[in-house]
Amino acid sequence: MSDLVDRIVANCLRLEVGLLACQARLQAQTDPEALHDLRTTVRRLRSLLRPLRGLPGVVQLEMSASQVGVLTTPLRDLEVLAAHLEQQGHSTLAKRRLKQLAGSYQRVAASAELLQLLMILEAFPRFLRASQREGLLRGLRQNIETVLAKQRKNLSKALNDPAHDRHQVRLMIKRVRYGAEAYPALSSVPTTMVKHLKDAQKALGQWHDAWQWLAQAEQQPDLQPCVEQWRAILARGEKRADRALMKLS
Repeated sequence: MSDLVDRIVANCLRLEVGLLACQARLQAQTDPEALHDLRTTVRRLRSLLRPLRGLPGVVQLEMSASQVGVLTTPLRDLEVLAAHLEQQGHSTLAKRRLKQLAGSYQRVAASAELLQLLMILEAFPRFLRASQREGLLRGLRQNIETVLAKQRKNLSKALNDPAHDRHQVRLMIKRVRYGAEAYPALSSVPTTMVKHLKDAQKALGQWHDAWQWLAQAEQQPDLQPCVEQWRAILARGEKRADRALMKLS
């Protein structure tokens, strides 16, 4: 048990350092991947926490991580769209989106949501150690294994449903993948499956981007010249995603 708690604490510290680095990068605007890396780090934190639900401090930390996700999602969507438009030669459209992002990175770095997350995360290992001393972690290993197994079962069930929702499957894949990364010794996810999870997540991500862009085009008339191309990307993405999900299942 002590080794497991030590690994969880070490993971928390590593994620805290990662978040602080992303915060500094956002503040200084040193690179275009800072926001993406921040969101990925928050997602990994949530995957670490999900099997720990019920322990002191977990609910507060999960809620705080969720708030950072809500804050950054529209900014990341805009960032991805701008990069795509620039890549496709629509520089004017891209510049309009980038203009909307002006100052956003510094605001995220100084946001109450991120500062609160960092504050709670810094204190969380102490809560975990206190829970260990008070005997609240009995059965923790089994609980984690149960949660991870349930995530895999839910994904398997969705993959075998011909009417599965790609959006939901995408979220399930992220949970299984990041859960396996958070608890590699307890997840029982084979190495070959990890590769298929990554491939399926990437394919569904590309499909999801096109789906979102088409939805935005309905509200933003200047995106209409891109609609036909995005419909084609969506159709190709559906086929690519279905092939990836077939391999995964």
